[in-house]
Amino acid sequence: MKTAGVVGLGDMGSGLAKNLIKNGFSVKGADLLPNRCAAFEGLGGQICSSPAEVGCEAQAVFVMVMKGTEVEDVIFGAEGLLTTMAKGSAIILSATIKPSEARKLGHAMAGSGIHLIDTPVSGGFPGAQAGTLTLMAAAPDATLDAFLPFLEAVSANIHRVGTQPGDGQTVKACLQSLIGAQFSATFEAAALAAKAGVPGQVLLDVFSTSSAGCGVVNNALEKIIDRQFEGTGSHINTMHKDLTIAMGLGEELGVPLHTAGSAMQIFHAGRSKYPNGDNWVCTRVIEQIVGAELHRDGSK
Repeated sequence: MKTAGVVGLGDMGSGLAKNLIKNGFSVKGADLLPNRCAAFEGLGGQICSSPAEVGCEAQAVFVMVMKGTEVEDVIFGAEGLLTTMAKGSAIILSATIKPSEARKLGHAMAGSGIHLIDTPVSGGFPGAQAGTLTLMAAAPDATLDAFLPFLEAVSANIHRVGTQPGDGQTVKACLQSLIGAQFSATFEAAALAAKAGVPGQVLLDVFSTSSAGCGVVNNALEKIIDRQFEGTGSHINTMHKDLTIAMGLGEELGVPLHTAGSAMQIFHAGRSKYPNGDNWVCTRVIEQIVGAELHRDGSK
């Protein structure tokens, strides 16, 4: 039985672990939060006290933490993956970080004998739990071929977007600039409908069967009209971080991102007002300005 590892067992990492186990892998995992560790053990995973322990005997380890500095510590720290992983194994960078951070990691790992697959994901909490994530995978073809079973266990769509660390993160930044704009436009449309007295179900029926309907828009609108603003697996901090990365890449390359910039400010407002909320909580900020709320059976 092949052994996989997952460092970071939150909303996304728990889904990776769940589907690796489902597909017959022996899975080791680590997280700082005891409740996450307990849930992972309940799935049949082997909990470890450190990334180093996760990396021992694992052929591939997914790193699904929040920030680039956290990824660096997971890999290079005193109890990091590089202290125990065998030559020929792979670190699968599934977290979303800055492209420049991924390039730095790749440079630092050169000569270690351990592969780095830069493959941020898309699909959110539902995709992670269902094993249907989209992967933006960057590594030499031979490396991707060798570790394809690990990637296929968590994904429905694996796109080979480059060969170097940072290539996957660059594509993810482009994607998030678009998704952020879709989100913010949905939030504004919901507030407009609420103020006009349009029931939320009517808006959802029309949007979901129109050319504007898509997974991002439909899911966001569902959450808004059911007033589900926390605990849905899409914490606002994650999208805020991703938009920050996209804006930073635009600044680095000299590309104006007007729409993504507006979305960034909407998410900044939502995060400031509701720091424990999920993405759709931004709608509440706009609703408070206009004095109306969008509910499934009508505005209030």
